[in-house]
Amino acid sequence: MSVQEDKQVIKSARTFSYLFGYLPVAATNLAKFKKRKAGMSQQDYSRLIHSEPQKWASGIMKRTGSQVEVSGLEHLPEGPVLFVSNHEGNFDIPVLLSSIPKPFGFISKEEVKKFPIIPSYMEEMNCVFLDRTDRRSAFKSVTDTIEKLREGHSILIFPEGTRSKGQGLKEFKAGFMRIAKDAAVPVVPIAIEGTSRIMEDNNNQIRPARVTVQVLEPVTPEQLESAGVKAAQVVRDRIEQALDTIQ
Repeated sequence: MSVQEDKQVIKSARTFSYLFGYLPVAATNLAKFKKRKAGMSQQDYSRLIHSEPQKWASGIMKRTGSQVEVSGLEHLPEGPVLFVSNHEGNFDIPVLLSSIPKPFGFISKEEVKKFPIIPSYMEEMNCVFLDRTDRRSAFKSVTDTIEKLREGHSILIFPEGTRSKGQGLKEFKAGFMRIAKDAAVPVVPIAIEGTSRIMEDNNNQIRPARVTVQVLEPVTPEQLESAGVKAAQVVRDRIEQALDTIQ
């Protein structure tokens, strides 16, 4: 094994050790947060809950040695939004949790519930769980997401459905447009590039990478309505154009 390969193995071990080693601390803090919930506004509690995953995600990214460049945070509006991002790699969620100051939940695979502690946090973050093998679960995930947005929570969705692993932007499943239109919230497109170089490109070993996150101008409910059946393509085009600008 070469020196470079040795470094990759060590970096991978440190990253995954932190990923799961932080869970006892997170569990203790979650119990404290829940006790404070009754005396807090929804907005303040969301910020409090978001602070812990943000620390966790920042710690993970630090251990990968990656450089994350974020732009467009000035585009974040007040109130609930549907974040719509391309999905390049497994590190998309840690990158976005550590980069986006606005609290949000996200749609996640049902299998995540098998992990300790993490699902409890995700429920408090207003994440939505999806069983892709069950049509009823897919329908419920849509209605649950709409309900959470109407309640004032922001949600992140990856409309490609699966990771592109750096192989170019895939087609967007149009179902996310129903969520945005029924909830009457803005869509905030996010273009993320470089996460696949952290792990997927390296046989699942961790390497430092340059990652860029671009928060794009919101697409208002009125603009979505005006675009009609082309609304999903409008959002995808904005993300694609942003990705094309990366050098």
